[in-house]
This record gives sequence, C-alpha cells and structure tokens, in this order.
Amino acid sequence: MKTIILYATKHGAAGEIAQRIAEKIDGAVVHDLKQALPSLADFDCIIVGGSIYAGSIRKEAKTFLTKNAEILKEKKLGLFLCGLDSSGKAAYFEKNIPADILQTAKAKSFLGGIFDPKKTGAMERFIIKIVTKQSCYMSTIKDEKIVKFAEQMKA
Repeated sequence: MKTIILYATKHGAAGEIAQRIAEKIDGAVVHDLKQALPSLADFDCIIVGGSIYAGSIRKEAKTFLTKNAEILKEKKLGLFLCGLDSSGKAAYFEKNIPADILQTAKAKSFLGGIFDPKKTGAMERFIIKIVTKQSCYMSTIKDEKIVKFAEQMKA
C-alpha cells in the first residue's frame, strides 16, 4: 500500500509529526502542502495534517481538504492536528474538517505540538507566554499517540 503524508505547518511541528508517522509506515512519502502535489491517484492511503492556531487549521490544509474531497473519500484517509492546546481537540476537527471527510477518515488524532521561541516573533512569544505560562522550548508531542495513529492507518 502506497502512503503519502501531507502536512501544513507554520513553525515545523506538523512537519516533524509527519516525519515521525512516516517512520512507522513502510515506504511512506512526506510532502509539504506548500509544494506542488504529486498525483494522489498514485497513493492508496493519504494522511493529512496541520497545525492549529487560534482554533483554525493552516489555510493550505483546509484548502487541500476542500479541493480534493472526492478523491479523499475514495482513499484510506487519516487526519491529524497538532498544537499546544488539546482541550478542544474534538471541536478543532469539527470546525476545520468538512463533515463528509471527517466521517470517511479511518483515523483522526490530535498529536500535540511544539513551542520553539527561536521560530516565533515577539508577539507570538508574548501570547504563548500569557496563554501557556511558557517562555522556553516545549513539546507536547507523544510518541505513543503517533505509534497508535500509524497502527490504525496500517490496519
């Protein structure tokens, strides 16, 4: 089964998670949604992920999901979101993923996030410090969740 993992990221967390998922699925290809897409017809399994900021998924991921809804419904589909605040994870999926695609997905998971102050501007650092009480590097990515997600996609 050929698998492609597509992601949209602002500071790299979704890309890192996509790479970690790929390490668990033999032959998986990882691709940034900001780049030209390969033919989706060449893949049996498609995994799409993106980071959440202020409750919304990256524009590239949302656009991709909407434009490719019909082909995604024909594939083995996995969806992941990433961010620091997992408290609204069910609502994040419902708000950001079209309902018909969400129902089609074999697996969907909120896989955590990363805050790296070196990759953010002053305003973002300020907001993160206010919201999370953090000002230094922080990762909430859990490898066990990534393994579980990958296993669901391989089954």
